Amino acid sequence: MSQSQSSKAEANEPETEVVAKAKRRQYTAEYKLRILKEIDSCQGNGDIGAVLRREGLYSSMLSKWKVQRGNGALDGLSAQKRGPKLDPQAAELALMKRDNDRLRERLRRAELIIDVQKKVALLLGVSLADNNPE
Repeated sequence: MSQSQSSKAEANEPETEVVAKAKRRQYTAEYKLRILKEIDSCQGNGDIGAVLRREGLYSSMLSKWKVQRGNGALDGLSAQKRGPKLDPQAAELALMKRDNDRLRERLRRAELIIDVQKKVALLLGVSLADNNPE
């Protein structure tokens, strides 16, 4: 290949470009309320579609935002924590289990101490019944 042919071949090859990874869009509660107010004020045919196209939104987003607004205005429109929801009863159960394990360990230690005291009393010839009011 001559030099002119190799430059033509290079010119025909597309340039490789690394495209940035797309990020999930997040909307503030104020933005959502502003869009919902604008949608509520639309009267003519195609007005809602024009707003959605202008803002780059989907009608499903609009539906979800309306439900959120109905559930509690800004509370429903604020960012939601993602992931599984924590069950308050499960948290209380875990706390009780930890407490139960701690108390079982204390009981085991107390029984061990009592056994040692009985053996020491037996070796020394001291009666524990005399010291116990029971």
